[in-house]
Amino acid sequence: MTTLSSLDQLHAHYGEPGEASLIKEIGHLNASYRAIVEAARFCSLTTCGPEGLDCSPRGDDGAVVRIRDERTLLLPDRSGNNRIDSLRNIVRDPRVSLMFMVSGWNNVLRVNGEAVVCVDPELLASFEKEGRLPRSVIVITIDRVYFQCARAIMRARLWDPETRVSRGDLPTPGMIMHEIQDSFDGKAYDEDWPERAAKSMW
Repeated sequence: MTTLSSLDQLHAHYGEPGEASLIKEIGHLNASYRAIVEAARFCSLTTCGPEGLDCSPRGDDGAVVRIRDERTLLLPDRSGNNRIDSLRNIVRDPRVSLMFMVSGWNNVLRVNGEAVVCVDPELLASFEKEGRLPRSVIVITIDRVYFQCARAIMRARLWDPETRVSRGDLPTPGMIMHEIQDSFDGKAYDEDWPERAAKSMW
C-alpha cells in the first residue's frame, strides 16, 4: 500500500487549490454566511479531548444556533443522553468545528473556532422551550468560516426522496443494544422510546 506521509508529498500529489477554494474562507459571518446559519436547523459539533475526537449531532425547532454577533455563536445544550462527551472535551480543549446542513441545500457551511461552556442563568433562560431550559450553552468564538462545495451531497443524493431508507430496513436502537448485551430488553426500549422522547425533547 502506497501512502503519503509528509506535507510535501501530499501537496505534490494534489497540487494547489483553486482561487474559489481560498477566497470563500473568512474570519467572521458576512451577510451570506449569516443567512445560511440562520436557516440551519441542524449541525454537527466536533470536539477533541485527551480520549480522542467526538462528533455530535445538534438540532432544534428553528435555527440550531443563535448568532450573537459576527464572531460569536450560541448553541444550547438541549436534553440528550447525558454522556456530555462534547462538553467534557470543550472544558479541556476549546477547539471546535461546526458543520451546518440545510435540508435541500447542496452545500454545507463549516465553522472553526473555540468554545466555552456557559451556565449563566439569564442566558439559559433566554433559550427556554416549552418550560424547559438547556443545561448549558456552548459559546463559540469564530476563527474561520467557509462553505464546502456541493459534490459530496450531490454524489450521495442526500435530499433525493428516492434514496431514503425505508423504516424497518435498519436495526432499531433497541436491537443494537440487545445485540451488544443480550440481557438488554431492546423490544421494550423501542416501544417506550416515542413517549420518552416526547417528554424529554427539550
